Amino acid sequence: MTRRRLLGMIGTAAGSSAMYYAMTAMGHAAPSNYTGPIKLDGDPKGAKVLVLGAGLAGMTAALELRAAGYTVEVLEYREKAGGRCWTLRSGDEYTELGGAKQTVGFSDGNYINPGPWRLPHHHYAVMDYCRRLNVPIEPFIQTNYNAYVHRGDAFDGKPQRMGEILTDYRGHVSELLAKAVDQGKLDQEVTADDKELLLESLRRFGVLDDQNAYVKSLDTSGYRGYDKQPGGGVDAAPVASDLNDPQQVIQSQLWRYFSTHESLDHWAPMFQPVGGMDGIAKGFEREVGDLITYNAKVTSLKQDDSGVTVTWEDATGAGGGTNTSTADYCVCTIPFSVLGQIDHNLSPGLSGVISSMFYNGSTKVGLEFKRRFWEQDEQIYGGITYTDQAISQISYPSTGYQSDGPAVLLGAYTWRGTDTFKFNAMQPAERIKWALRMGEKIHPQYRDEFKAGVAVSWHKVPWVLGCSGVWEDREAQGYEEAIKIDNRVVCAGEHLSYIPAWQEGAILSSLDAISRLHDKVING
Repeated sequence: MTRRRLLGMIGTAAGSSAMYYAMTAMGHAAPSNYTGPIKLDGDPKGAKVLVLGAGLAGMTAALELRAAGYTVEVLEYREKAGGRCWTLRSGDEYTELGGAKQTVGFSDGNYINPGPWRLPHHHYAVMDYCRRLNVPIEPFIQTNYNAYVHRGDAFDGKPQRMGEILTDYRGHVSELLAKAVDQGKLDQEVTADDKELLLESLRRFGVLDDQNAYVKSLDTSGYRGYDKQPGGGVDAAPVASDLNDPQQVIQSQLWRYFSTHESLDHWAPMFQPVGGMDGIAKGFEREVGDLITYNAKVTSLKQDDSGVTVTWEDATGAGGGTNTSTADYCVCTIPFSVLGQIDHNLSPGLSGVISSMFYNGSTKVGLEFKRRFWEQDEQIYGGITYTDQAISQISYPSTGYQSDGPAVLLGAYTWRGTDTFKFNAMQPAERIKWALRMGEKIHPQYRDEFKAGVAVSWHKVPWVLGCSGVWEDREAQGYEEAIKIDNRVVCAGEHLSYIPAWQEGAILSSLDAISRLHDKVING
């Protein structure tokens, strides 16, 4: 049995929380180990460091190395800093690999984050840099029990309120367990004293009655919702709602979506920068923007015992010939998916990891609608709806509640798998059509209310060629080799962390890399 299959079985049987801890035990995942601002003591005596890439890893390195006394130069392929920390707004243009160009037609003030879109509260490093760089943050609504869960083969394809299905699932399972306890089937596992406590906990957890049954009542409706809400005055008494059949709840498999919110990376509260994720990139850029050369396409990375030489060209294609930058050392944050296509003389061990690593695919589709029908018609304020369709989920905006005019929601977010490959093969306009066609099965207002859209498939993003680096077996793939200082070059980024695909991983990887590089400079 492979580790991937084992983790998949754990996730299916026990939820993503159990899978996360299993991954940690196997060395696949770990919470942030950030303990505070880095301290690089000692005089670097004018040493110069060339940083390749102005994503969060690169700008973290530039910020801290300059503060420690290094001369720093940063080369960035794009016209702006941030890398995958990226926000698309009205009027922005984006051209993907293959030449398809999109111009964002959102109304002023509306945006979509094609890359990172939320910040776990326990990602201490990125949260600390937001504070230090004066990047304001606000709550991101991850869980909304009034949002939907949906499968095409469940409940005749009709979306169900998450809170109703969750309460029924919890109630039915609690009743089954309570019956087993009452019938003495768990006597070997539960003491007499614990038996009563367990039954009491099940009555509370599952909203069971005095006979330990999950039945239609005003008590259960207080958790799953009423058929008629309590009111005031005449005819104000509430009416209890009907329960879903336990077999139907189990067979629907809608319970598969519940564990997402329980995983450590999605514990409430979660946050987002005010006005778009690129607020973090702009915060760094305010500090180190003077060090960055933009539109610099690196074509060669060479090192010897005396230093590092990088050759680069104007990424806009405007000409200007070949340029050369030199330094004593280099921090390379270029994704391995791109670095593998650049001429370099890195060691065979590191080169082998670079050439063998593959990257996750992911597609996000931002959809702008004329009005906030999810709020006005369906009382959904923030949170995420989950579906078995290719779009995977719909995320509603966490700000601007009850405002008039257009608003943007995340109409698709695929993560690896065949659905992502299908979206990759499409042109942007077709991806948007798919998102609309699938989304209207949940929200029939989609077609009439649609205003504009933009679709980003990460395997076609020129400066990354993928969403995040993948480690299936760190030991076998050479993780330790990849993070070593390779003579005068050290690599960093989310792909060189135990928190891949998160900005926290990029920052922690960078801090670790420059700490070891600084130690080499100071102590030889």
